[in-house]
Amino acid sequence: MELRIFTEPQQGATYDDLLAVALKAEELGFGAFFRSDHYLTMGGDGLPGPSDAWVTLAGLARETSTIRLGTMMTSATFRHPGPLAISVANVDQMSGGRVELGIGAGWFEQEHTAYGLPFPSTGERFDRFEEQLAVITGLWETPPGETFSYAGTHYPVTDSPALPKPVQSPRPPVLIGGRGKKRTPALAARYADEFNLPFVDEEVTAAQFARVAAACEAIERDPATMTWSNALVLCCGADEAEYARRAAAIGREPDELRENGLGGTPQEVVDKLGRFAALGADRAYLQVLDLTDLDHLALVAAEVMPHV
Repeated sequence: MELRIFTEPQQGATYDDLLAVALKAEELGFGAFFRSDHYLTMGGDGLPGPSDAWVTLAGLARETSTIRLGTMMTSATFRHPGPLAISVANVDQMSGGRVELGIGAGWFEQEHTAYGLPFPSTGERFDRFEEQLAVITGLWETPPGETFSYAGTHYPVTDSPALPKPVQSPRPPVLIGGRGKKRTPALAARYADEFNLPFVDEEVTAAQFARVAAACEAIERDPATMTWSNALVLCCGADEAEYARRAAAIGREPDELRENGLGGTPQEVVDKLGRFAALGADRAYLQVLDLTDLDHLALVAAEVMPHV
């Protein structure tokens, strides 16, 4: 199982904080550095304030060399698909082909009202999300020298030169995730290279992986062509005292983290990751909430990564 680092900068982080984590993750051999795409904290003061996901990743693209970079998840309500396709292709070029686009319909209403962003109904958000997927992947996959058009309701495109092209061919990987029972599996089957489930247990994972696999089969796609992943909050300690200290630092209870996250000793983390792997998960995104604790990453790299 590949282990990736996942951060939540809207909770309070500078660019330099993120850079330090990304460089340490690269040094230690983690597969990727991902960040959320949010504009409002979900608790606390959020100081120094939010950073833009793709501006941040552009900077990291130039300051890292091997680690993959991506979002979990870019909100389709934040950007129009044409400019987003350009931004991601630019960052893919800047990174030498190391970018992945995690994208979702958007859900956090308060961040929209806080920054003047429209927040339509759930149905319309998914309609727009579907059109975004069609436009972004269509632009990237259009052969050089040809144009792309799309008769969308929300995002019609006419005779686009479909430039620039990303480095990765035919396009950067697209991640889709979530617990929706109908549209989410259908969209993942059609557009996603990877399906991700954030912060759910093994029972929910098994059921939703099965729905997405069935949606793949319904359009004659081999489910084996999908990468399957989970995202879980990480809190690991070499012993119980260190574990309790790390749990306290992120405002969580040790017992609750053992149940709902990747909490405990390295062996406990290895065992839980093994249960998700048995359900088909190829990757785990380790949500790191204390960005100052780089020793946390080193412990996982030394004591967990070799055993999963």
